[in-house]
Amino acid sequence: MAGKLAHVTETRPATRADIPEFPATRPESCPFDPDSAFTRLRAEDPVTPVRCPAGMDAWLVSRYEDIRAVLADPRVSARAATSNHMLPDYDDADPLPGAILSHDGEEHARLRRLLIGEFTVRRMEALRPYIQRITDEHIDGMLKGADADLLTDFALPIPSLVICEMLGVPYADRDMFQHDSQVLIGFEADMATREATAQRLRDYLRELIEQRMVEPRDDLVSRLIARGNETDRPLIMEELEILALSLLVAGHETTANTIVLSMSALLANPEQLAAMRAAPETIGTAVEELLRYLSVVQFGIFRYATEDLTVGGIDVKAGEWLIAATQSGNRDEQVYPHADRLDVTRKDRTHLAFGFGAHQCIGQQLARIELQVALTALLQRVPGLRLAEPQAPSDFKHNGIVYGLRSMPVTW
Repeated sequence: MAGKLAHVTETRPATRADIPEFPATRPESCPFDPDSAFTRLRAEDPVTPVRCPAGMDAWLVSRYEDIRAVLADPRVSARAATSNHMLPDYDDADPLPGAILSHDGEEHARLRRLLIGEFTVRRMEALRPYIQRITDEHIDGMLKGADADLLTDFALPIPSLVICEMLGVPYADRDMFQHDSQVLIGFEADMATREATAQRLRDYLRELIEQRMVEPRDDLVSRLIARGNETDRPLIMEELEILALSLLVAGHETTANTIVLSMSALLANPEQLAAMRAAPETIGTAVEELLRYLSVVQFGIFRYATEDLTVGGIDVKAGEWLIAATQSGNRDEQVYPHADRLDVTRKDRTHLAFGFGAHQCIGQQLARIELQVALTALLQRVPGLRLAEPQAPSDFKHNGIVYGLRSMPVTW
């Protein structure tokens, strides 16, 4: 496979057989911490070769400043997207048209320009009353009983409803796209299954896109078609399908899992929960800390060197792979004192949870608002919220791009 680190022996006193596996095991003592190996790597070996589940060797970059440098470097390509180094059958093919996470340079800029107007701070803030309303409605529904699954009854519906509202996707179809999203962000299905799942979602979205081409509505898909048509290179159907698919999947999975993980972490740190409840006006600061602490994109960001470069004093050759371990950078003690401690009063807002550089998450403002509204409502309206049963390691989703919980039974 392209990108093998053939020159590792030139920079490390190791043979290829000595290269360690990518660190992907969370400590039993805390389900919110990344692999404990990162603490040592940041101190002793911040740019080091690892063997990936996908079969290639890559440079694992674990310090905050080096990660930012990698993600901002135009000589580093996003062609492999976020976490494909974790897929055992990954094939390094050319990015699909419209795959905004995988394109570089002008092609990426073209796609991002067409979307960025949909995700301005002003437009996202205009959604806050709607997000508040559906959040309150779901809490009303929960409070009619004495217990609930915080994932399926609260955390998952809210961002799903919002992204459906934005795209113009019928919320009635949520069971289908939520199931298929799980397949696409997980590592358990084989490549054939993932491809078939992606095609099923693309076929579904193509029907919606074709409808909007004939009868535009006040939704993102309609505006995206119109905006593309105003340029000298209108979006083709394949690009529209892939863009819509990316937004639909990313628009609900990461936020839903961050909501439940945030409440799980707060219940495990009652003094932090009490601090949030005592000062609701600081929810913005608290959400940034939870994003940093949890780092739900749990295996870092996969990248490819298109030219020779130096990272953290190590020479990286063109054609070699890198992993920007954002989950490690967010725990870098040189940037965050007591980095492994959840501190909702921490003022720093420079975390890497949304990535960095040209590919930084386009939907980050929406995610912030959804988290602020959802967590504030839970703390204020369900003060007695607690776990209905102790959480076990098997409750957490370890084998997927996005870390989260399979379920979270709660009572009050």
